[in-house]
Amino acid sequence: MNNNPQNIRKDNIHRVLAHSYTVYLVMFLIGVTLDFIFKIKIFSDSVMAPIGFLLLIIASVLIIWAQKTGRDLRKVKEVKREHFHRGPYNYTRIPTQLGISLLMLGFGVVANAFFVILSTILSFLIVKFVFMSKHDKFLTDKYGEAYAEYKKLVRF
Repeated sequence: MNNNPQNIRKDNIHRVLAHSYTVYLVMFLIGVTLDFIFKIKIFSDSVMAPIGFLLLIIASVLIIWAQKTGRDLRKVKEVKREHFHRGPYNYTRIPTQLGISLLMLGFGVVANAFFVILSTILSFLIVKFVFMSKHDKFLTDKYGEAYAEYKKLVRF
């Protein structure tokens, strides 16, 4: 393995992202397991199911859009603040994580699963406040002032 600082930084960014996705998966599995055991329902009828399906669709589109937009940044030689203001990154610095949260929430609403919805909220908070601060630090180190300016403009 090459010990070039660029490679180390890249590995760390991907490690942080992998750990954040793992939190979502583990929390989702815990929520599903608890819902099988305790069967606590939130909604008395199935009127919320269409809203859950809408969340699933929105989340899927958001994740695909974020991944496509993120890949486009790799082609840029000199990154400027404007390069970050594209696609869903105009609105949030964490569109993929937001999409995963909406997927989990949509599933929880469709399944009327209290613990899935609770685990969604908890996993989003853990990822937002633990892993994304590390992710922001790596990106600030990598892209410097361009990312720092972007971070000031897009707070969430």
